[in-house]
Amino acid sequence: MLDLNAISALRNIFSDYQYIMTTAELQAEKLYYADIQLMLKEGLIEKIKRGYYHWVEDTIGSEVLIINRLFPDAVLCMETALFYYRYSDRNPAQWNLALNKNVSKERTKMDYPFIRVYRMEPSLLPLGETTGEIDFTKVRIYDRDRTICDVLRNMNKMDKEVFNKAIQGYVNDTKKNIPNLMRYAKELRVQKRVRELIGVWL
Repeated sequence: MLDLNAISALRNIFSDYQYIMTTAELQAEKLYYADIQLMLKEGLIEKIKRGYYHWVEDTIGSEVLIINRLFPDAVLCMETALFYYRYSDRNPAQWNLALNKNVSKERTKMDYPFIRVYRMEPSLLPLGETTGEIDFTKVRIYDRDRTICDVLRNMNKMDKEVFNKAIQGYVNDTKKNIPNLMRYAKELRVQKRVRELIGVWL
């Protein structure tokens, strides 16, 4: 059993890595297999995926920290963005991430947190990207107008109630940017849906 001093020292090591460490980083800090197993047994860390460990104790906003660390190239989208902009009152059970379609599927195999990946053409990935803040952590996220275009692209796969609430939320939002919406709609080939489903409300 680890004493308080040992736990404090380990916590400090993990804090230098934003509370997420790889096996290689642990070894560089002279923490080897037996040490990892002991920390797992005592519930101090948990395995996120092969070769990645997360410090469990006292970490605020731990899920978003993990997302940022494992997917620095991802942009939050769809239901995650809808909840962020308050176009949905359903806190998603999964983090919705937009990633380059060429990214290895092995990267997205993980036990925690739950994620849903939307694979994008590389040229479309940065379209409408902005920065936000979740649990005191800066994140890459699509702006309101790109989010609604994505919703229109994926409308047949969405819960009808969530979809309708998202459209009404956007229409009533004073921060919406219609020129941006139309520009993104052209790039994402959803101009017809924008005209039919949003244009009638404007």
